[in-house]
Amino acid sequence: MMNDKLVVHQMSVGPLQVNCFIASCSMTKEAVVIDPGEEGERILHVAEKQGLKIRKVINTHGHFDHIGANLHIVEKTGAELLIHADDLPLLQNARNHAEVYGLTVTASPEPDRLLGQGDTFQVGELSFSVFHVPGHSPGGICLLTEGHLFVGDVLFSGSIGRTDLPGGDYDSLVEGVRERLFALPDETIVHPGHGPDTAIGRERQNNPFVGDAAFR
Repeated sequence: MMNDKLVVHQMSVGPLQVNCFIASCSMTKEAVVIDPGEEGERILHVAEKQGLKIRKVINTHGHFDHIGANLHIVEKTGAELLIHADDLPLLQNARNHAEVYGLTVTASPEPDRLLGQGDTFQVGELSFSVFHVPGHSPGGICLLTEGHLFVGDVLFSGSIGRTDLPGGDYDSLVEGVRERLFALPDETIVHPGHGPDTAIGRERQNNPFVGDAAFR
């Protein structure tokens, strides 16, 4: 998937089938890896095949299924690791969280930069804007560039992220989606952390949890 400047490669990784995205600048071939949950070598192989230079790794949140290949990719590429400040404890305790579910995960290195609402960063000629939408986790973030919104587990096609995990808050999630994400244009493409892509307009109209019909 691409436009004139942005190219998006998506793959499902790990036992929980997390959507990992490689978003790259078509002009410079610089790239960011979003939510490398597992299978670091596979992710690097896709990037290498496309001739991409991975500059950043971003975790939309700190849950163990989204961070398992952080160490591998950072060590192999020298990329910066970024996450929201409020999810740093989740990142640091991901191994213990995984064990609760009978799974194992490689501990992540410490992030190089902590992100917050309204922050921006560059990857090649792409500019990414950060939207803080807590509720699934305290530091859940969404990343917008070139009409594409990477939402982690905040919003799904026809659903929202679960809020019954430690640090979850249903009201905060609904408020964040409606006030921050639904202010974006209808045609904004939404890339969730699990399941198929959707669009802001479709979710605003039809999502039974946060859509307009649920608030009439």
